[in-house]
Amino acid sequence: MNDATYSFLNEEFGVTKEVLDAVYNAESEIKDLFAEVDEISTYNQYKVLKAFQKNRIADKHFGWNTGYGYDDPGREAIEKVYADIFHTEAALVRPIIVNGTHALTLTLTGILRPGDELIYCTGKPYDTLEEVIGIRGEGKGSMKEFGIGYRQVDLTPDGKIDFEALKEAINENTRMVSLQRATGYAWRKALTIKEIEEVASFVKGIRSDIIVMADNCYGEFLETLEPTDVGVDVIAGSLIKNPGGGLALTGGYIAGRKDLIDSISYRMTSPGIGGECGLTFGQSRTMFQGLFMAPHVVNGALKGAMLCGQVYRNLGFEVCPEPEDKRSDIIQTVKLGSGEAMVAFCQGIQAAAPVDSYVSPEPWDMPGYEDPVVMAAGAFVQGSSIELSADGPIRAPYNVYFQGGLTYEHSKFGVIKSLQALYDKGLVRF
Repeated sequence: MNDATYSFLNEEFGVTKEVLDAVYNAESEIKDLFAEVDEISTYNQYKVLKAFQKNRIADKHFGWNTGYGYDDPGREAIEKVYADIFHTEAALVRPIIVNGTHALTLTLTGILRPGDELIYCTGKPYDTLEEVIGIRGEGKGSMKEFGIGYRQVDLTPDGKIDFEALKEAINENTRMVSLQRATGYAWRKALTIKEIEEVASFVKGIRSDIIVMADNCYGEFLETLEPTDVGVDVIAGSLIKNPGGGLALTGGYIAGRKDLIDSISYRMTSPGIGGECGLTFGQSRTMFQGLFMAPHVVNGALKGAMLCGQVYRNLGFEVCPEPEDKRSDIIQTVKLGSGEAMVAFCQGIQAAAPVDSYVSPEPWDMPGYEDPVVMAAGAFVQGSSIELSADGPIRAPYNVYFQGGLTYEHSKFGVIKSLQALYDKGLVRF
């Protein structure tokens, strides 16, 4: 950080010397770790470029269709590009998929039938899937209501897949084994591609007809391979996370085996129509451009997460993952120890935003969540967690989940402002 930047942050944003020094020193300590993630970003940028060129992307793919959306060249092309990037037979990439939970729900309900059983092998799924499965809530169309069984295999105490327990859980009704790549609201590292490969191989070794599904949210472009490169049959995610590159305005994607994608498409629209219809509402340009930018944007967010981990570890907080750990999502968890600290942290993130920076987030009963959630997200796209954001449920041990930043510089500023907010309230000492 040069003198001009240092002075600007101090004078224009009111960042104290203590905070600036803490962040600057932490950044200096991890600079060498950035080289490896830069190489991954470079590889993925060229992988995406190759898929664009292979599919001869042209200006005609950015136009509007109306009505049913028959023969939409942009929709067809972007789905081919996604299939090529993830090395799958087919893909669905649609603005009518409202979020990651919707993409996952379509995947589960499109494949599973009454009498089938789903096993989650990464412990409790993300909060918003609990009502989908039927673990919590009144049903209202949950999988449980339709006679689809569910089993959960918890991770080992050190956050690893419990293969012995998974083997015991698999039975004649098991149709799908699902895993959540990212941490969710849990204290664990994201599953690496190597670990995901071990799960897929293990399950297929027991019964080759079991479908392996991965929730890929927050994990795209963190490594040079994706889950579908290592034996996973189908993946799902959100376009306002990693693969949208901060430009996609909404949407989700599902990629995998063609027979599975066909079944999912019938759930998305209706039997007999499937993926042949569905208006893209003129969103193909931002979906394409965001995907092209995604490897670089993810790289900046990843570096910001590493910096966040280093800063808070230096101050004595527990962090997961550690800054030097191999990462497979963009999330940095910090154990703050109190609800007051969580709120202050998120208020600092909000104050760093380009949009709604004057808003002060407070915990609220967010739909789909079991506990009040505090969420900072001053984004150009509402709810976009590839943009700078932080959130977490207000429950012990009071972990906050930091992610995003369309540039490394902005992600870094989020770290600065979160620390300043804690310092101003006397919740951290140097």
